[in-house]
Amino acid sequence: MARNKEALVLLLDVGPSMHEVLQEVKNICSTLVHKKLVYNRSDEVGIIFFGTKETSNELAKELGGYKHITVAHDIKVVDEETTNALQNLPRGTVPDMLIRKFGNMKGKKRLCLITSAQHPLRDPPEGTKEDQVDTIADQMKRHDIKMDGIVFREPGVRHNAVMEENDRLLYQFRNRAVAKVVQVDSPTSLLGALKTRSVIPVTVFRGDLEVSSNFKIKVWVYKKTSEEKFPTLKKYSDKAPPSDKFASHEVKVDYEYKSVVEPDKVIPPDQRIKGYLYGPQVVPISSAEWEAVKFKPEKGVKLLGFTDRSSILRHYFMKDVCSFIPEPGNTKATLAISAMARAMQQMNKVAIVRCVWRQGQGNVAVGVLTPNISSVNNVPDSFYFNVLPFAEDIREFQFRSFSSLPPSSRPTDEQQEAADNLVKMLDLAPPGREVLKPDFTPNPMLERFYNFLDLKAEQPDATVPPLDRCLRRITEPDPEVIDHQTPIIQNLGKAFELKENPKKKKARTQDRLTYNGADDQAKSIEEPSAEKIGIHEVLYPPTENPGMIGDSNPVHDFEAMLAERSSSTWVQKAIEEMKKCTAALLENSRQGDNYQKALECFVALRKACIIEQEPQEFNQFLTKTYERLKKGDVADFFQLLSSKNISLISKEEAPDSDVTEEMARNFYLKQELASQ
Repeated sequence: MARNKEALVLLLDVGPSMHEVLQEVKNICSTLVHKKLVYNRSDEVGIIFFGTKETSNELAKELGGYKHITVAHDIKVVDEETTNALQNLPRGTVPDMLIRKFGNMKGKKRLCLITSAQHPLRDPPEGTKEDQVDTIADQMKRHDIKMDGIVFREPGVRHNAVMEENDRLLYQFRNRAVAKVVQVDSPTSLLGALKTRSVIPVTVFRGDLEVSSNFKIKVWVYKKTSEEKFPTLKKYSDKAPPSDKFASHEVKVDYEYKSVVEPDKVIPPDQRIKGYLYGPQVVPISSAEWEAVKFKPEKGVKLLGFTDRSSILRHYFMKDVCSFIPEPGNTKATLAISAMARAMQQMNKVAIVRCVWRQGQGNVAVGVLTPNISSVNNVPDSFYFNVLPFAEDIREFQFRSFSSLPPSSRPTDEQQEAADNLVKMLDLAPPGREVLKPDFTPNPMLERFYNFLDLKAEQPDATVPPLDRCLRRITEPDPEVIDHQTPIIQNLGKAFELKENPKKKKARTQDRLTYNGADDQAKSIEEPSAEKIGIHEVLYPPTENPGMIGDSNPVHDFEAMLAERSSSTWVQKAIEEMKKCTAALLENSRQGDNYQKALECFVALRKACIIEQEPQEFNQFLTKTYERLKKGDVADFFQLLSSKNISLISKEEAPDSDVTEEMARNFYLKQELASQ
């Protein structure tokens, strides 16, 4: 067997204590087999059940013993029979736990043990159980066999002497460096406990961590996390005759580029060039020019300096996480990395480094090294590396504190309590337990994909089955919690007013390029309907010019302009347009017919100026409008404003305001006294 191929034996406990999770055991093992059929079709897999009522294995026939063990699938190259052997797991009636030797094979060899480890082991014919574990561990080391042990125990199961003994024996395998042992307490965690696809670690970088020109440390860099992608789907042709057994069913795709002016003329490659949008025009840039523009830094990792750990915010971390380890076998590098990591840990510092992983790389990564102090004697200290953003990568969305908003815009005590109760209800880390740990939570989309792929292989006309119960617990809140806490959810809905926020379509790049000529005809536009764009836009159609506020629904147009923010001056423009519209409504009012709409405009403008931190804009507008119109036909409108408490914005509402709360409260009264 080749170096990168694997022989795997699944040792599955089907005793009474595992009956409730046999479906999840089947799912996780099936996914493992499905991935091997996609990525590692030459791997070999064997399946053994223990705790069965029957006994079916060669050792029992030849040597005796080995009772209640059934070999369901002999170890051989993975195929559809391997999947079929997992479809109906037997429900054993005899509790047992398996310890046995592995056969002599070439290549990578791995055992996967899934058990509850709740029942006693039989005493060996000679020596103690610990001696037998040591003997088996020696054999595993000699044949280079590794074991993954997964122990499932539901919450609330009381530990007893038998379970403690079994745990001690399993951890004895781990201490001998031949096994990894994890314990899980839920079916969902069981799905993620077994790594269903083995990824060979490949270094991202091997070289020097340059602290200075005369101080360099040899390091290797591996990826610590990397997103698992869907397998590549290939195009398949069914045009080959059914009788042709050697047909590849391959689909070849050829592209032709034709001129817009002469649709029948094919443009050869030497007459094509890439172009980039620059305003309304397209700027052509040749491949030679683009190659000359590229930045080509030298390969290497350089230390730029240190900073406090608190100055690097968690949301700055980008992309995958890498692990910096000292060069294996290099004692000096190990000591240097350990000394630096421990000093940084004690001083609560992190390091900023500049990274170019390979020669000719077109970009530079600036990232942060966080010390990772090892708790295991034979594992050296290391660093975790996270890429940091440049200025162009940061998206600043500033949200003001509720305390700086006016009382009308703050959540009430009832709303705050309803939100607090919702957070407490859906807490994924209650005391003593954590739900959906990343290490034990599989990607539900990948799990479902591989299950459906296997189903389609057997039944080409099969439909997509409903989402599995365990996968549903990953994508949705726990239904048991929701059922028991229905009043909390209902209180949240009652405490807040919900409104529909319709989405607007953006123009495609193709449309902008196609209709930019002077002689191009305008596109035909369908008349909007309630089914397509929502009843709100039918009742209140937007203005023809998105930069203007119309008279039919000025508040809606104003809010749309604020939401647009197509430039840095857009908010100021929206405020100015709202001022003009509000003043026009008052000046054109006859016997108060525009009062209600003008009042709504004042309320919307005042609220926006508080949120956008522009209190002076509203205060100056209200003062000038009042002084100009207080003696005219609309003087009684300001009595309406006063009755609705629409006055100047005070410092308590917006810190940038120079108006005190008392000045705002007495605004209309002082203006009347001054005019008298």
